[in-house]
Amino acid sequence: MAVTTQQLIDWKQQGHQITMLTAYEYAIAKIIDQAGIDIILVGDSLAMVGLGYETTLPLTLEEMLHHAKAVRRAVVRSLLVVDLPFLTYQESPQQAIHSAGRVLKETGASAVKLEGGYDEMANTVSALVKVGIPVMGHVGLTPQSVHQLGGYRQQGKTTVAAERILSEAIALQQAGAFAIVLEHIPKDLAAEITQQLTIPTIGIGAGPYCDGQVLVTSDILGLTPWQPPFAKKYANLHDTITNAVTQFCTEVQQGKFP
Repeated sequence: MAVTTQQLIDWKQQGHQITMLTAYEYAIAKIIDQAGIDIILVGDSLAMVGLGYETTLPLTLEEMLHHAKAVRRAVVRSLLVVDLPFLTYQESPQQAIHSAGRVLKETGASAVKLEGGYDEMANTVSALVKVGIPVMGHVGLTPQSVHQLGGYRQQGKTTVAAERILSEAIALQQAGAFAIVLEHIPKDLAAEITQQLTIPTIGIGAGPYCDGQVLVTSDILGLTPWQPPFAKKYANLHDTITNAVTQFCTEVQQGKFP
């Protein structure tokens, strides 16, 4: 049975830890779905991992739609969430509704995710929810604001910053978000947010006290040359693939294959 947004909220109350990974294409998405991951995120990390950009900012809505469609064809059980790319929702609630509406209509995704919890963004989330579009929030380190934040640094380390992130998370819940990603914040702050909210928190570099955990799939598979300090490498597919390709190349050149 497919995972739903309400099921995630129920799981929080039951103390059931939620799992979430990224996917950008059919083959990997199918494996992740069949392995039992609860949420698959077509993240804007696609920009860096899949398309070779230095940040997430250049990613377009059309590129996101293209990849989300491929992932949707693979997914049976997991809840499919799609990131809204930079400047496809920040201008106005109307712009956000148009972009998110396209995501749900054209890809078959179940929800969208957007970054930030300040007043204007909470209003945008409220507008989306009112027209029937489920929204996952995202506070803490928000990669689309990398230049404003001065890099991919941990957020919420001062009292003022921590209070701001907590208030943003509460505002997103009040606006109707069904879950919130907490990225790269101190574990004690993540624990406080998790305790105060009735909707689930999904941590990435936010410690063990969230209601679930998310990582970028290429990081856990060891496919990227660099990974954040909070990620864990569960396999080293970079070397596995390199060795396979090298062996193929050698055997063809030496006449051993076919």
